[in-house]
Amino acid sequence: MVERETMEFDVVVVGAGPAGLSCAIRLAQQAQQQEKELMICVVEKGSEVGAHILSGAVFETKALDELLPDWKDKGAPVTTEVTTDEIYLFKDQASATSIPHIAVPKTFKNHGNYIVSMGNVCRWLAEQAEQLGVEIFPGFSAHSLIIEDDEVKGIVTGDMGVDKDGQPKDSYMPGMELRAKYTVFAEGCRGHLGKQLIKQFDLDKDATPQHYGIGFKEIWQIDPSKHKEGTVVHGTGWPLEKDTHGGSFMYHAENNQVVVGLIIDLNYSNPYLSPFDEFQRMKHHPIFAQVLEGGERVSYGARAIAKGGFHSLPKMHFPGGLLVGCDAGTLNFAKIKGNHTAMKSGMLAADCIIEALVDEQPKADLASFAEKFKASWLYEELYQSRNFGPAIHKLGRILGGAYNTLDQNIFSGALPFTFKDTHHDHAMLKPASECDKIDYPKPDGKLSFDKLSSVFLSNTNHEESQPCHLKLADASIPISVNLEKYAEPAQRYCPASVYEINENDAGEKQFVINAQNCVHCKTCDIKDPSQNITWVTPEGAGGPNYPNM
Repeated sequence: MVERETMEFDVVVVGAGPAGLSCAIRLAQQAQQQEKELMICVVEKGSEVGAHILSGAVFETKALDELLPDWKDKGAPVTTEVTTDEIYLFKDQASATSIPHIAVPKTFKNHGNYIVSMGNVCRWLAEQAEQLGVEIFPGFSAHSLIIEDDEVKGIVTGDMGVDKDGQPKDSYMPGMELRAKYTVFAEGCRGHLGKQLIKQFDLDKDATPQHYGIGFKEIWQIDPSKHKEGTVVHGTGWPLEKDTHGGSFMYHAENNQVVVGLIIDLNYSNPYLSPFDEFQRMKHHPIFAQVLEGGERVSYGARAIAKGGFHSLPKMHFPGGLLVGCDAGTLNFAKIKGNHTAMKSGMLAADCIIEALVDEQPKADLASFAEKFKASWLYEELYQSRNFGPAIHKLGRILGGAYNTLDQNIFSGALPFTFKDTHHDHAMLKPASECDKIDYPKPDGKLSFDKLSSVFLSNTNHEESQPCHLKLADASIPISVNLEKYAEPAQRYCPASVYEINENDAGEKQFVINAQNCVHCKTCDIKDPSQNITWVTPEGAGGPNYPNM
């Protein structure tokens, strides 16, 4: 039995993203107003705040306006206002049609929003939190839950300095118990503790399955003559086939930089599809190529996105804690935005906790969260867009898009229909024998690139010789089931060359996990058709080190 140091707090927040930091700031603000001393701790698995943050991002300031009304005076890195919205239907690799604004949902309009680096916004939010007395511990992964008498009592941080066989190295340092009256889980999409909590407390019993996309993003330094600061471009259609949904984006940020990306729904059916390669070939379309040609790619990253929306929301309260932000799935896919909604969910969590902590006999289960959520603009916004994703899944891109335009623009989400998607994303893969192989063009090294050079740009690093953080329930399944039936799609859905099929000298196929390449996107945990892979946190500070994603 490992002896662990214990630290006691009033509140522990897991994850220094927009939801977690907004929760911590709001708690500290309210504690000051009520002259109550609170010990608030935020743990962050990235090497620094912002290191693991990847978001488009066109940012709506609604929650920030509430949280820190003087954010402009405080120097928030929210400065590039959207000036132009362009939306395209990509027909094939060479042609596209500009869609008039009247024909797209009003939720796609970005007047008053800002193009930001959400990593830098989180770094700034962390500074605001620390000025209010919040303790932030970057480089510490929340490894496991402390549950006693069916109540969450805190978390245990990951051990440091353990070799691949689980034995202590010379640098060994056991993780700490961080105990709290309330623990807020804000790990982002498919948080590994959030996943355990949902199962442990049956939080999703009244929800449809969560749905996911994988989002790719690159930052390019481009020719100043091609730069149109404040321009936002969204697209749908090619390169994705009819039963594969998603969309592309290009945002002209500041300093002659553009961000370009692709989101692909993880309910796709063809196991030969490679989301990474779809993104690389997308950039050769003239709409993107004319901007990127002659430029330099400076950053790359990928991350799963929880996009099931209102119908997929689990219960967010349980004894001892709350589940907020993308850990719960609060992203509004009708807007392709989740930062303002994540922030608001964190602020609602803070309001519940502060009420409980001033009570002489605080309840373990903060059931008041459900009431506050239902009374908030967050609930209203997610409810209005409840049918957006399911309509596209049920009706297809064209009919679903037409329904959503009518529902959002004319009825503000009030049409009396309910579409629900009850299929799990991993269950949508067809056997390889029923699908066509996809022949992807070789990268040209100018607009398109291979996976390993891309991972290099993500600054991904994991401490040498540590236990593999990608756990297989059954080591035989990748070859005996997934390769046999689905041509082992992990080789293709992973955006970082983590998974390979090799042959040994005897000609036997072997499943190889290059865990050091992992960019923590969580796609394998979501899309593996056998649900055999579980992503757990590696040693703290491991993974990507995104400078300004």
